[in-house]
Amino acid sequence: MRCIARYILITSLWISTGLFNAAAAQDAVFESNVLNVGLGEVPDTVDRSSPQSTLEALLDLAELQDFKSAAHLLNLSPVPVSEQAEKGPELAEKLYEIITRKVVIDWTDLIDRPDGMDANATTDGAVAGQARRSILLWVLIIDVRPYPIRLDRIQVGDTPPVWVFSQRSVANIEKLHAKFRPSRLEEALPGWTREIAFWHLMWWEVFGIPLMLVLAGLSGVLTHKALSRVADNARRSFRTEIVQSTRMPAMIFVMTTIIAGISAMFVFSGGVSTFISPFLALGYVLTTLVLVINVIDRIIDRLVDFDDVSLKSAQHDGRRSMATKISLARRILIVAIFVMGAGIVMTEANLFRTFGFSLLASAGALTLILGFAAREVLSNIMSSMQIALNQSARIGDKVLFKDHVCHVERINFTFVQLRVWTGVRLVVPVTEFVAETFENWTLQETNMKRLIEVKVAHTADVENLRQIFYDVIETVDAEELGDKDEHLVMVTDHDVFGQEVTFALSCADPNTSFVVSCDVREKLISRMQGLERTGVEVFPEAEPVEAV
Repeated sequence: MRCIARYILITSLWISTGLFNAAAAQDAVFESNVLNVGLGEVPDTVDRSSPQSTLEALLDLAELQDFKSAAHLLNLSPVPVSEQAEKGPELAEKLYEIITRKVVIDWTDLIDRPDGMDANATTDGAVAGQARRSILLWVLIIDVRPYPIRLDRIQVGDTPPVWVFSQRSVANIEKLHAKFRPSRLEEALPGWTREIAFWHLMWWEVFGIPLMLVLAGLSGVLTHKALSRVADNARRSFRTEIVQSTRMPAMIFVMTTIIAGISAMFVFSGGVSTFISPFLALGYVLTTLVLVINVIDRIIDRLVDFDDVSLKSAQHDGRRSMATKISLARRILIVAIFVMGAGIVMTEANLFRTFGFSLLASAGALTLILGFAAREVLSNIMSSMQIALNQSARIGDKVLFKDHVCHVERINFTFVQLRVWTGVRLVVPVTEFVAETFENWTLQETNMKRLIEVKVAHTADVENLRQIFYDVIETVDAEELGDKDEHLVMVTDHDVFGQEVTFALSCADPNTSFVVSCDVREKLISRMQGLERTGVEVFPEAEPVEAV
């Protein structure tokens, strides 16, 4: 009895599920009283039973030039019944030209089932396991307005449902064809060039696309050379730098404009147009981005001359602050241009819908992926913004970072570029630079003390050494030294080897203080060596092993 009851239960569930799916499939239709009455009977060769069969029928009938039969694949409700027999074939032919010219068909979305249900779709999909009554093939844009091309499932009375191009799509055929029809230049080409060659490309595209790319490349090279000549003939160095910074963006702009002009004169097929539109958007975004980066970098270099930086006046202090603020504005502009440019390129490319990235298009998955991949980058960007806002380190500042005496040369998104006094560039991640303690020698006061520490014997006369120090100072350029009252000589430490004497040298310019202190140390030790040669003990006597 239990087996019989279980069998009855399973059978009932199976039947109820089947009836439910059948009801759902039955409801997934657009009901209509009439469909294309003016066209007469539908030929037996026209298969409209599924989305895939309808589109295949249009392509096959177009190759046979049988647009009279192809008219049955359209919902001609917008056309008066008396005009359907005449207008129907014309609209079918124009729709075929629109699809071959501007639509990239995603055959994986065109299910060969009457209910249009994708049984293999994942449960994450919005229409997974559901019967559909409308399928979007493509969206064409005219003056920022979208014009979708759809297939609808229509049922007239008790007859089986059929798939036809939607009423709205048919109503927009004339406008879309006027926009994307073959241009006059293309119509003037020989007939054989307009025949299909391969990959759904016409012969004029096979030969024209390489020629277009070569022409764009030559135009870009000529533009770069012309601007280089202008830069060489410029009388002022700043004009030369500005012209040089515009060479690359101008070259990209000219190349992009050439391709845009040619694509405006010819209507390329859908596969080519899919790549041309985002390519043009990317070209103009890159032009703007490179121009902003190059020009602002030239301005910063002009404000802060790292080969001859003088920080003695408030004017130069203001220049460092201004250069840092301009650098911050540069980063903000780059982020804004990148975000807007990425949106424009993705919009032009129809990226998510065209290439089936429906899973990535979901906000949750996309946020998680981008957040995980860019966490370090975003951390560095926020840290670089923090440095620019609190100005703990400005462009042009002299800093001591991990025993490296260097200038802050650039504050970029992800790294700080430091120029060591030896000329070596030190690239430090922004997060590390912010986390580490560093000395900023030019943050407030321009005067600073350099400490010269020398180990001398216990019997050395410090007063005599103090006089030697002051004598050495007299040989230094007075402009490089600070207040004379701030020069000090002190015994700061001692051990079994001797006493440590610290000579505090007051310097007027932090940028030159390191070199000045090295010069004073050299002269000081030389004078102390001379004093020791006279028999006066100055340096402690210690074996190398003991020193270690």
